[in-house]
Amino acid sequence: MGQFDQPAGRRSDATGATGATGAGRRIYDLLRAQIADGTLQPGAAAPSTRGLAAELGVSRTTVTAAYEQLAAEGFLVTARGRAARIASPLAAAPPARPAAARRARVPVLSQFGRRVAALGLPAPPPAEPVRFDFLYGAVAWRDFPALAWRRAWQAELLRQHDSLSYAAPEGEASLRRALQGYLRRARGLACDAGQIVVVHGSQQAIDLCARLLLDHGDTFAFEDPGYLMARRCFEATGATCLPVPVDGQGMDTASLPADNRVRLAYVTPSHQFPLGGVLPIGRRQALLQWARRHDAWIVEDDYDGEFRYGQRPIDTLRAIDTDGRVIYVGTFSKALSPQLRLGYLVLPPELVPVFRQAKRLADRHAPVLEQRVLAALIDSGAYERHVRRMRRENERRRAALLDGIARHLPGDAEVSGTAAGLHVVLWLPSLRPRDEPALVAAARGAGVGVYPVSALYVRPHGAGRPRAAGLVLGYASLTTAQIEQGVRVLGMVLAAMA
Repeated sequence: MGQFDQPAGRRSDATGATGATGAGRRIYDLLRAQIADGTLQPGAAAPSTRGLAAELGVSRTTVTAAYEQLAAEGFLVTARGRAARIASPLAAAPPARPAAARRARVPVLSQFGRRVAALGLPAPPPAEPVRFDFLYGAVAWRDFPALAWRRAWQAELLRQHDSLSYAAPEGEASLRRALQGYLRRARGLACDAGQIVVVHGSQQAIDLCARLLLDHGDTFAFEDPGYLMARRCFEATGATCLPVPVDGQGMDTASLPADNRVRLAYVTPSHQFPLGGVLPIGRRQALLQWARRHDAWIVEDDYDGEFRYGQRPIDTLRAIDTDGRVIYVGTFSKALSPQLRLGYLVLPPELVPVFRQAKRLADRHAPVLEQRVLAALIDSGAYERHVRRMRRENERRRAALLDGIARHLPGDAEVSGTAAGLHVVLWLPSLRPRDEPALVAAARGAGVGVYPVSALYVRPHGAGRPRAAGLVLGYASLTTAQIEQGVRVLGMVLAAMA
């Protein structure tokens, strides 16, 4: 053991500065290396802890701790009253493969895994920030109700509980009761608290719907254009997308498929994503009748329905569903923060048990403390006051955006989806969809983040008449001054391209 030298006068115990992470670790590494290279033969007695400690000038406690770790890992065999011995020979490790060979290995995936690997998902926003980012789905950090949240969070954190354990997969009872009342007041939706399942944002809600309601070989109806991440969830099951065209009033229900294999339709009726139409009552009734005829489910994604300007928000499709066909998806991402990752489902009663089970398998439950804080904010009225304040603030941002477009962009520019939500679609008739990538790149080079609409189409270049280039412009994360300056710079980029 002479190769492990330490000054004889310096001793330490296992908890000292050179113990568990110093001398003790070095003793462990040395013995393990000598076992591996055969210096210490299988079955041979290990050096005594007392003798090794004296030789190395460390405490016996340090050596004993190293031996105990080696015994726990199977390198040493110990027994009360007997000297430690080297364990039986270990199986030889396979020779390391060259790095190039490791990189070339193709993993064996399930069918689901292969479908996911083949999906074209949208790239995350570039890490490099820009001065004026019209990113849709983003909200302003300064709009978060930090003081109200902190007060409620501290109160819940200090509240005494019997224990900390796993919670119910469907979510905290307090939040589900609070949501039951809120949905009745704000969205015209009557339900029992037992029909609500709290999830990690609307994306998990959509994923659960896909996994539980679709099989390989099924089909689903989907808005075209529509929310790409939802479409990819459904396609990952092996089901086939049947695109349904969208116009200024949302999904064209007269074009719904007659395919008998159709199992669900995904819609955003309160504010169609991305074009912004609001589904009128006639189409809502036609959609419900279609679902009844085909014994299909309707997934209603109400991602930003709370933000309607000039009049009260439109009631949900679920509010007029008398046949139990609609699965309602709600989220706190737009009113509070997408980083909170909290949303919820309102389910037909017969689907509640299986969704609870699937949620439990996925991740047990959503964060409990955040659920209780949200329940407290809703019960106190603070959440609804915050939503009203955000509605007024975002209405000012929307007005600034429309004013900037009118003053700085070409006269033929058109805007859709302005009645509700937190984004608009800007149409540029002088350009075509194939021009969108160049426009996006040029704008980003000038410090403006804009996002093409073509990526959201099932058929990117349209199946009918040629359409104009389009950009999705989110405005909820910007100030009115930033919006005006960003649109002015975008106008200069368009002028340069022309």
